[in-house]
Amino acid sequence: MRWGPTLRPGGKTEFALWAPNVREVTLVIDGGPDVAMETRDGGWFTGATDAPPGARYRFRLPGGLEVPDPASRLQNGGVHGWSVVTDPHDYDWRQNDWHGRPWEEAVIYECHAGVLGGFAGVMARLPELRDLGVTVVELMPVAAFSGTRNWGYDGVLPYAPAEAYGTPTELKTLVDRAHDLGLSVLLDVVYNHFGPDGNYLGAFASDFFHDAHTPWGQAVSVGREPVARFFIDNALMWLNEYRFDGLRFDAVHAIDDDAFLDRMGRELRQACEGRHINLVLENEANDPDRLEGPYDAQWNDDFHNAAHVVLTGETASYYEAFADKPAQRLATTLAEGFSYQGEEIRPGHTRGAPSGHLPPTAFVNFLQNHDQVGNRAMGERLSLLVEDEALKAATALLLLSPGIAMIFMGDETGSRAPFLFFTDFHDELADAVREGRRREFAAFPDFADPARRERIPDPNAPATFDASFPELGPQADEWRKLYRELLRIRADQLVPHLGNCISLGSDVVGEKAVSASWRLDDGSSWHVLANLGFTEIERGRPPGKTVFEIGDLSDGPSCIFTREAP
Repeated sequence: MRWGPTLRPGGKTEFALWAPNVREVTLVIDGGPDVAMETRDGGWFTGATDAPPGARYRFRLPGGLEVPDPASRLQNGGVHGWSVVTDPHDYDWRQNDWHGRPWEEAVIYECHAGVLGGFAGVMARLPELRDLGVTVVELMPVAAFSGTRNWGYDGVLPYAPAEAYGTPTELKTLVDRAHDLGLSVLLDVVYNHFGPDGNYLGAFASDFFHDAHTPWGQAVSVGREPVARFFIDNALMWLNEYRFDGLRFDAVHAIDDDAFLDRMGRELRQACEGRHINLVLENEANDPDRLEGPYDAQWNDDFHNAAHVVLTGETASYYEAFADKPAQRLATTLAEGFSYQGEEIRPGHTRGAPSGHLPPTAFVNFLQNHDQVGNRAMGERLSLLVEDEALKAATALLLLSPGIAMIFMGDETGSRAPFLFFTDFHDELADAVREGRRREFAAFPDFADPARRERIPDPNAPATFDASFPELGPQADEWRKLYRELLRIRADQLVPHLGNCISLGSDVVGEKAVSASWRLDDGSSWHVLANLGFTEIERGRPPGKTVFEIGDLSDGPSCIFTREAP
């Protein structure tokens, strides 16, 4: 059985719902007669009726509760409203010869569709991103959520694009236009929990969940076949119907089922054979085994955390685990991917396993992303926390190191606008989210005073969302010029030789300075020496021809890359 509506010949649509908690389900068609759905094995209900694309429907449970289709492809009236029948084949694709780009070419630009003006707003930015040197646009989650403003991780209808962002056709148009410009598009998907408002699954399929809880909601039972099928088919929809070039899987450690992850990855690869499909994990466990199968890479929080401590000196919260020797931890991430490879990250809790055998392209490195900016109380970017000289040196280190580089929207213009945590909940839930958000920061010295915590923006206020637009920084043209130069060098001199790139080691050469080297597939050596502070370094220029240099190695923040012939 497959979730959701399926168009049949003759104008009929067949509907399917897994509802093992109830004995009967009624299909309600807006403007049409109700249909008693037939009981199938395993808790499934099916029903077919005249319901062409555009027809609105929902399901009535015993007792009268009417619920949207959890596999709705389109909503009308929000997540509590009507589901809408769609035709998955009604879009006339222009770029039918597009097969994606090799993963080694990836330079990722993470963005939030809502902040940028919906799917149409993102599409309008594509030419300038292409000209900048970006090759992959990654959308934060777009699945339908409660209200009109949300990061996307509170989605409750994973198959339906959020109405606030645009229609399915507009999303397909965005992907099509990206392909026309030579850009791949990734989508962030959330398969570990559902949001707190608009999830009706518990009313008719409580076995969809199990007793464990994630930090964001009740965990899902992917060990049950209908649940596994729900998520795998959702991933296939995004890759095949919408033609996304890959997916970023949010917080898979909270799914806690490696067999499901491996199965899903294999099925996606098989279904998309012949295309360059990029599958990327977020995984707090730092498990290198997941990166030796169907998945290309993992977001490398260790690189970010180490670089952030080196740049800012901040050691509160999760940065505490990187406070002991941040430069060494940064150097380790350059050479081996993960900094924590089985060591104790906090008392009684180890993290990771050896990862030095993996290629640099198995790690997505970044200086900022939605989490690392937005989970700060005031949403400050590095442009407000560190000197421009140090941030430029760190940007060079990021973009010219062999790991896959990711940029967060606004980085490329030196934006100083915050990216805040925002939602659109109401009444008691809004109060709980607002006060819970403020309590999270009570342990931080800067917010120990309750009066200071009151200054933390209310996630539900429209002004919080409005403030998160990545306005241009005061030196936007200068930052764009730097990004274009770095990404041109990466595309011309580094990317063509990443196929069999291996690390030659790394070192700490100053309080905030590191060096690293790699062997490229043409036999040449790629070297970096980066000083992210204002202290002296203990090493001279690396060997080889200078590829890029910024700053003065003898005085303050600087970064130099060289290439040494075989």
